[in-house]
Amino acid sequence: MDVNERRQFIADQVSSRGEIEFSSLAELLGLSGMTIRRDVEILEGQGLLRRVVGGAISVKGTSAEPPFASRASAAAEEKEHIADAVVDLLTPGETVLLDSGSTVLSVARAIRKREIGLTVITPSALAGLELSDAPGVTVFLIGGLLRPSELSLIGPDTIEAISRFNCDTFVMGVAGIDSRGGVSDYHYEEAHVKAAGIKSATRVIVAADQTKLGRTSLVKIVEFSEISILVTDARQDHPVLREARQAGVEVVTISPREPAKK
Repeated sequence: MDVNERRQFIADQVSSRGEIEFSSLAELLGLSGMTIRRDVEILEGQGLLRRVVGGAISVKGTSAEPPFASRASAAAEEKEHIADAVVDLLTPGETVLLDSGSTVLSVARAIRKREIGLTVITPSALAGLELSDAPGVTVFLIGGLLRPSELSLIGPDTIEAISRFNCDTFVMGVAGIDSRGGVSDYHYEEAHVKAAGIKSATRVIVAADQTKLGRTSLVKIVEFSEISILVTDARQDHPVLREARQAGVEVVTISPREPAKK
């Protein structure tokens, strides 16, 4: 394909997926990352997408939530590493509220692998199922209205149920983190469940891969200052991380793991 067809292809991919990494585009097109970044820069200038660290996101509207399967597959390895770093921050015996979403589902899987003894409260049917028979883990699955696309529970019953628990830690996934937009999410009711989780916990750990940084989604959940720890794979000097530190947030950055030696 010629350069115009290639750029249209990139714009279509970002539009349909909501977000995509440079590495995925490079693999799809068989081109260098430098070429992809140059194309994305030009497309951003045309108002067709927005660059973020490591990739590009759609500008069709911040309310458009990519499908769960798409989000789960995007940056899957990075999310696994972030999840391991989150579990490093947990202490056996804690009461932990696990949010819904693809990144926090990775945290549930990491808890299962570690066999760390916890009491887990969650509005995520997927996280609850993942931990249902995990050794040493007691699971409370919060009730409410089921979102079929996410298999998460939302609504007033979910918020009320969460408010009844005193949690040590809330592990939260988000759609965006930005100094202007604060910590935000795609979905109005999910955002209210997250806000209830923040109120119920002594500390709040946000797990977010680098594509979420500098991004503002539909509903603001809280300001930077209301989270305790941000765990991410972004570089340490990322502007959003500098702003988070200035707001009093502890920032934990992880580096990609080196391939295992054969």
